[in-house]
Amino acid sequence: MASLPPVTSPPTLEVSPAFYGRRPLWRRVLANRALSVGGGLLLLIILLALLAPWISPHDPYTQDLAYRNVPPFWYDKGTWLHPLGTDQLGRDYLSRMLFGARISLTIGASVALISGLIGTSMGLLAGYFGGKTDMAVSFLVTTRLAMPVILVALATVAILGGSLGVVIVVLGLLKWDRFAVVMRGATQQVRTQEYVAAAQAAGASTLRIIMTEVLPNVIPHLIVIATLEAASAILLEAALSFLGLGVQPPLPSWGLMISEAKAYMFFSFWLIAIPGTALAVLIFAINLAGDGLHHFLTPEERA
Repeated sequence: MASLPPVTSPPTLEVSPAFYGRRPLWRRVLANRALSVGGGLLLLIILLALLAPWISPHDPYTQDLAYRNVPPFWYDKGTWLHPLGTDQLGRDYLSRMLFGARISLTIGASVALISGLIGTSMGLLAGYFGGKTDMAVSFLVTTRLAMPVILVALATVAILGGSLGVVIVVLGLLKWDRFAVVMRGATQQVRTQEYVAAAQAAGASTLRIIMTEVLPNVIPHLIVIATLEAASAILLEAALSFLGLGVQPPLPSWGLMISEAKAYMFFSFWLIAIPGTALAVLIFAINLAGDGLHHFLTPEERA
């Protein structure tokens, strides 16, 4: 009688981790603490700013001298009618804070967009073509760096007059140098890669190579610089408004609110503490979200 063949266990199949795919997007976002915390704070501020016309308890411009300098609700004399108190003209502080967030976010985004378009274009051209183009852009960057931003902004706004539009345009035309420097260096690294050489060998136009091969690979650097410049523009606007040369009354700019409250800082400290804290939290959230997004978009994190 023939013996049966020995029983063998089935071969084990080694499955590569790539078989299961990458981690879900939301897991990767939550694993990035900087992006989750900073992005969460920033999204909350943006949401409050967008909903300001509907969630504000009062009109931010309505004055009521009978309720001047009412303290926030956590003080003994505070009232829930004005949760964050009122200013020296009896205007509701919570409403002005919510509408002030709209102004700060508008300035940060607009300045980053204007300066980003100028600086990124110059940096891409200088980094890709080199030679005389690089020399010309480097000369413009050096010239711009020789001019202090705050002094030039003060002089320009003093001549043209302070307003929201003037502040955005002036800062947008002054904050492009960092975009140009970083984009130039990043483009010089990318243009030596094999995929750029392959596109050139395939006969792709220069514009197509820059837009489809170079630009997508320098976006992580662009995002970080955009967040830094947006935060810097918000601080500069607050400084200009504090000096009386930025956003003009009665607009509820956080910098202007601090300026209007400086005469009451020893008697009504919250008038400075509340917008100052909000300004610090917004800058912190933008910088933290930008740093986290930079790490999130690196090739190591996308793999």
